[in-house]
Amino acid sequence: MVKPHPYVRAYMAGVVVPSIAMLIPMSIYAYHGFYLEVPSQFVFGLPARPLARALVFPMAVIPNAWGLWNVVHLAVRSLARLPIGAHGALLPLILIPTGVALARAFDVFHIQFWYAAPVVPLGMAVYYLVWKYVVGFLNSEVGIA
Repeated sequence: MVKPHPYVRAYMAGVVVPSIAMLIPMSIYAYHGFYLEVPSQFVFGLPARPLARALVFPMAVIPNAWGLWNVVHLAVRSLARLPIGAHGALLPLILIPTGVALARAFDVFHIQFWYAAPVVPLGMAVYYLVWKYVVGFLNSEVGIA
């Protein structure tokens, strides 16, 4: 029997990994701010307000991007025949330039893209492995692999 709503299941399988991973830095930030009562102007030696913006905004954007990217993989996999790991490795090519542009637009930090560019191959390698093994596993668990 074919399960209904494959795109919803693809989205849900895609958002699991970044949602869990984003809890770690946010928990550290909250622990330092609320339990240890670190002065509100500095956390980790950085001004707290830009740090909070740098943590909260990605918590909304990155899991949604992963979920939508998994839906795109499901939608085009019969046309593109691209393995899920390679498909996931393309996501940093969108997220890193977009993140740098949004960080500059929202005045979180100022960095030139050319300084962020060396991170792209590393991000692609990490995303390849996570998408191949973790998201691929989750896709097979929800029956869309």
